[in-house]
Amino acid sequence: MKGAKMLIELLKREGVEVIFGYPGGAVIDIYDVLFDTPEIKHVLVRHEQGAAHAADGYARTTGKVGVCIATSGPGATNLTTGLATAYMDSVPVVAITGQVPTKLIGKDAFQEADVTGITMPITKHNFLVTHIEELPIIVREAFHIASTGRPGPVLIDLPKDVQQQEAEFTFPEKVEIPGYRPTYQGHINQINLAAQAIEKAQKPLLYIGGGVIAAGASGALRELAEKTEIPVTHTLMGKGAFPEHHRLSLGMLGMHGTYWANKAIMNCDLLIAVGARFDDRVTGNLKTFARNTETIIHIDIDPAEIGKNVKTHIPIVGDARLVLEELLKRVESKKHPEWIQEIEGWKKEYQPPRKESAKLLPHTVVEKVYQATKGKAIVVTDVGQHQMWAAQIYLLDEPRCWASSGGLGTMGYGLPAAVGAQIGNPDKLVVLFSGDGSIMMKIQELVTACNYCLPIKIFVLNNSYLGMVRQWQGCFYKGRYSCTQLKNPDLAQLARAFGAEGISVKNEAELEEAINKALSIEDRPVLVDCHIEEEENVYPFVPPGKSLDEMILWEPGKEG
Repeated sequence: MKGAKMLIELLKREGVEVIFGYPGGAVIDIYDVLFDTPEIKHVLVRHEQGAAHAADGYARTTGKVGVCIATSGPGATNLTTGLATAYMDSVPVVAITGQVPTKLIGKDAFQEADVTGITMPITKHNFLVTHIEELPIIVREAFHIASTGRPGPVLIDLPKDVQQQEAEFTFPEKVEIPGYRPTYQGHINQINLAAQAIEKAQKPLLYIGGGVIAAGASGALRELAEKTEIPVTHTLMGKGAFPEHHRLSLGMLGMHGTYWANKAIMNCDLLIAVGARFDDRVTGNLKTFARNTETIIHIDIDPAEIGKNVKTHIPIVGDARLVLEELLKRVESKKHPEWIQEIEGWKKEYQPPRKESAKLLPHTVVEKVYQATKGKAIVVTDVGQHQMWAAQIYLLDEPRCWASSGGLGTMGYGLPAAVGAQIGNPDKLVVLFSGDGSIMMKIQELVTACNYCLPIKIFVLNNSYLGMVRQWQGCFYKGRYSCTQLKNPDLAQLARAFGAEGISVKNEAELEEAINKALSIEDRPVLVDCHIEEEENVYPFVPPGKSLDEMILWEPGKEG
């Protein structure tokens, strides 16, 4: 069997149902085999970066490994932003790149790039296949590494001559990688210490991240929170891991988190971090972060994350679900009425006031979409102000209903990720919130969505600015809006030119009709270009480097 066919057979054995990719000379043998492989759906994107983001969106919303493919040289390098995005957010993706023939590697051959060297810092692992006999075990190891332990992207670089070599097909039954043995079971002594700390605490707080979703730990987490009456705050990546309508949910913490979540962080006596990594957007000034906390418990499958940014008193390395299930056996039911009452007081102390404006407000767009979809959509976002408004307003009660670039903050992520989410969830409603800056970075993937008749609902919060950068320029650079004002095309007309439905909305009166029309269209994407108030800012806002209790509330200058 030739190498190209062997690769596809191995992917079938791994259960791959869809590949996002773009053909080229160094992968033409693989595409020739795909031509006769109806079991695997290939989604032809319009840029390799889109393929990586689509595989990412597919993986985040299905829990399966996303697969993308690109040719050598520029095709492979175009994948890198998507791989870095997946790496920062721990998303399982397997990327396959073509490579020049082995005898030409290192000779500066046409479309040659050292993709394994380039991607080493942004992948969990990568492979260069030099002999066809290596291919079966490499493919098996790639999927094993991507989906186990702390998930992440893995790259397989496959030279053209290896694709054309022949060997007998094999499928290794077991994968054993020396030196790679993720720890799943937490140490019992450490779990006992955690149980004792929970028993002793008067003001405990759960701080959860995307690791809870990756581990399938949402059920155990909810059981623990309810049994011990511990409030829960989540990161951007942890959205949906705990029901946001639950009485113990405090919403998101950090730079654009809720007032009461940040107050709780600064006043709790026990902080239990689960599957979260103390990102700087969460902690603010590290010197003052959680300064009243006596004990920090950190549960994470990646030992490198524990103690990296914040001193941990009770580290527990292990799978979040398995550790929480063990912890549940060891904690007694408990109530914290005074602590809950204190938090409720902060909620009454500050509520974002309703702003009146003749212009369309971004909050109104997100609220109306939330109401029309009854909070049941898979929500994808790009990066910027719209991302924070969506995170604050569109509350989710289920995991794997949120896809957004957190760690890398990749503008242009949203549209291709929404393509991947809709391909992976054909019977679910997929809503994309984007900005006019972000949508233009990957607008060509609207063709992909049209070609596959994907009914994605795209709401562009169009303020003719790079809004978040403008906000920072306004707050910290005396309003000197250097190169952040955008002159955009008519996005509704542009959408129609691609084959999608395009709707332009300029006031609240037009919005509801536009949303209803968008939701009624099932055979193509719909882009609703919402012209919002241009200089609206995102609040609350913790300025970079400041303490979480120095947050700016709705009115500039008012501190919490």
